[in-house]
This record gives sequence, structure tokens and C-alpha cells, in this order.
Amino acid sequence: VVSVNHGTGVATMKFKSPPVNSLSLDFLTEFCISLEKLENDRACRGVIFASAIPKIFSSGLDITEMCGKSTEHYTEFWRAVQETWLRLYGSNMVTVAAINGSSPAGGCLLALSCDYRIMVENPKFNIGLNEAQLGIVAPYWFKDTFVNTVGHRVAERSLQLGSLHPAPEAHKYGLVDELVPEEKLQEKAAAVMAQWLAIPDHARQLTKSMMRKAVLDRLVAHREEDIQNFVSFISKDSIQKSLRMYMEMLKKK
Repeated sequence: VVSVNHGTGVATMKFKSPPVNSLSLDFLTEFCISLEKLENDRACRGVIFASAIPKIFSSGLDITEMCGKSTEHYTEFWRAVQETWLRLYGSNMVTVAAINGSSPAGGCLLALSCDYRIMVENPKFNIGLNEAQLGIVAPYWFKDTFVNTVGHRVAERSLQLGSLHPAPEAHKYGLVDELVPEEKLQEKAAAVMAQWLAIPDHARQLTKSMMRKAVLDRLVAHREEDIQNFVSFISKDSIQKSLRMYMEMLKKK
């Protein structure tokens, strides 16, 4: 759900894909289209990402898209994941994540790709790249984005353990920039957005590009190879088996 306030130049994009805002192929495709529309809207300078579903920001990549499907499907899905990150991490707009719940794996990547992250200060909510726990590996560009946020050592430990950090710990490590009570989340996101929009756009955009270009260029240069790596990895019997076991465990929950 996207709304644009033309007075302030700020859009709000609320994820609404019950039950847990899984990043399915449809979700990612719609996300990219919405983002592109906002990028092309001269009146829009910033976007706040939030979830319309309580207690969850996004549960990450939809595992059903990676289980028992064709090579063609895996290829199409992974291209959409790449496209989402390239657009969001490279966006000219100011991007603020208002994280109102847990945000594992791909959900964490969405938040990491924003300029600023505000999370509800509830220790029951957690965030992190927990791929290792599922028996899969976060791709290098997930890793790069993570390292750029929290530094090498925290990223190395967190990625190997597949850690999900409760909100206070996520804040301590710099994975999120700020914690606020739930009722203050939207207000805080608007205040942060105003602060970032007070900077001349061209200066902020060029600086952002300078900081992020090397990481973006690395994927752009190796996109097809990255897709091939994903497809051959995800197609392995052992990986399919651990994903199926993980899905069974989720069903029991």
C-alpha cells in the first residue's frame, strides 16, 4: 500500500502480504514497480517503509519459492531478489525503515538497504541475517550490505551463527539506528525523514552513491553468475531437504 504526501514529498509504503509479509515473487515484483514509480515522481523525495501487519516487518524470502520448483522459476525469483536490492540500496530517495516487528533474513536485507532504521524497542522483536540456521548461505551482496552497517567482526560472527538479534542488541551493534516505543514509531520516522530531507538532494545523493557504488557495481557486473550460483545451490538435494525440514518446523509452530 503506497501513499504519497505531495506537501512533504514523502511517500509511505506499507507491506501488506499476510500472514508475515514473505518476499514472494509477486511481492518483490510489486515492490520494484512501486519503487520505480516513486523514483519517477518528481514530487517524491523520500519513502518510509513500514508493515501493515502487527509484530512483523517482513519474514524474509518466501521459502515456497525456493522449494520443489523448476530451474526457470528459481532464475526468475532470484533475478527479482537482485532487482529489489539494486533498486532499494541504490535509490536516490531518502529511505527510512520503520520496523514494527521481527525482520529475519530477507526482511533484514530490506531494512539494511535503507538509509536509516528505527525499530520498536521490544525485546521480543528480532532482526538479523539468519540464513545459516536454515542450512543456506547469505549471498555476498547481503554480506557486503551487512558489513557496511555493523562492521566486519559483528557481521562475521552474526552470519556464521545465523543470529537473530533482539531489538536492544540490534541497537547495540548498530544494526538499527534507534529504538522507540511502538506508539512513537511513525512520528519518529517522519522526524528523521525531515532531518535527512533538509540536506540538498544532489549533495546527499552523490554522497550516497559514492558510499554504495562499489557494492552495487559488484553485483551488476556478476548478476548472471550470481543467479547461476543460486540456482545450482538451491537445486541441491541436501539444500532442498533442509528447506523442507525448516518448512515442516514452521508449520508445527
